[in-house]
Amino acid sequence: MNSNSYLSLSNHPALVEAADEATRMFGVGPGAVRFIDGTFSLHVALEERIAGFVGKPAAKIFNSAYTANCGFALTISNKQTYWIGDQLNHNSIIRAMRIANVPSPQRGIYEHNNVEALKRYVEAIPGEMERVVIIFDGVFSMRGDCAPIDEIQRIARLSDRRFKDGVITVVDDSHGIGACGETGRGTAEYTGTQPDVIIGTFGKAFGVNGGFIAGSLALVEAVRQKADTYIYTNPLGVGDCAAAIQAIEICDSPEGRTRLRHLKENIQRFRQGIASLGLESIPGPHPIVPLLVRDTAKTHRLVQHLFERGILVVGLAYPVVPRGDETIRFQLNAAHTRVDIDEALEALAAFKA
Repeated sequence: MNSNSYLSLSNHPALVEAADEATRMFGVGPGAVRFIDGTFSLHVALEERIAGFVGKPAAKIFNSAYTANCGFALTISNKQTYWIGDQLNHNSIIRAMRIANVPSPQRGIYEHNNVEALKRYVEAIPGEMERVVIIFDGVFSMRGDCAPIDEIQRIARLSDRRFKDGVITVVDDSHGIGACGETGRGTAEYTGTQPDVIIGTFGKAFGVNGGFIAGSLALVEAVRQKADTYIYTNPLGVGDCAAAIQAIEICDSPEGRTRLRHLKENIQRFRQGIASLGLESIPGPHPIVPLLVRDTAKTHRLVQHLFERGILVVGLAYPVVPRGDETIRFQLNAAHTRVDIDEALEALAAFKA
């Protein structure tokens, strides 16, 4: 119960076959970066497919969502850009701002999912700034809760006219794409609101490798011309591209809907089970289900207890998290059965503190 492969597609025969066929046709490596001679038909096909899936005009693919975040920051940041981020944003977002040399007077952090604090931040931004970027995780990877994109977007639109280039909302929905929403379109679908830019990965629910930036035609063209982490490194291998395309096709098919529906049933069953045991969690629709233990030694003992019963989980204890916030992160996937869920719940019930 420790995998990001939420739809359990990594070993799907269709993905393996697609990767194998593409590799036999084109080889294992591109031979060059994209703008020289490293763009294959499958790179373009994947960009078109993921853009369509998330509802954006265009997309650019990267080796990872981490390099996608860095590439985005390098593309869009300048001396008149102000950045605001959630305090629990992923390391890749924080690192992206540092790599883009965003100075401290041009960045701010708002309390986790606190839209009123975000609104106050936006209202206090100096008038000489020309562009504001509000950037946040769609699903927060240690908690499984979602960003309120609908409320964030409303705040952004209220302040658009104050800035020459407006207020841009950006979600890193690496954990949400494929695993959240009625059809797996992620946190945007779950909240019923499209942000301006979606950054994501093929390495979680899609079960493959790589990342992407999806947005307007102008943004994606700017990324192509300015993002160092796109320009100066080799792209994904064609095997990854072919497998990722196949994963999106499955996610967008009756089989994908069945997997997603089963995953949601697993989430509900597990959440109801830990609630019936009197255990504490953080509410959320996502397959990341945190169990709040709130004691470092107890967290270590519980992780070991579960391991001895054949259940693999991650414990987050002091000093990784503050004292009192010790957590065990459970991650459910579509391959889990009711028996698996019940076995985990029985193991939790059998633990002697």
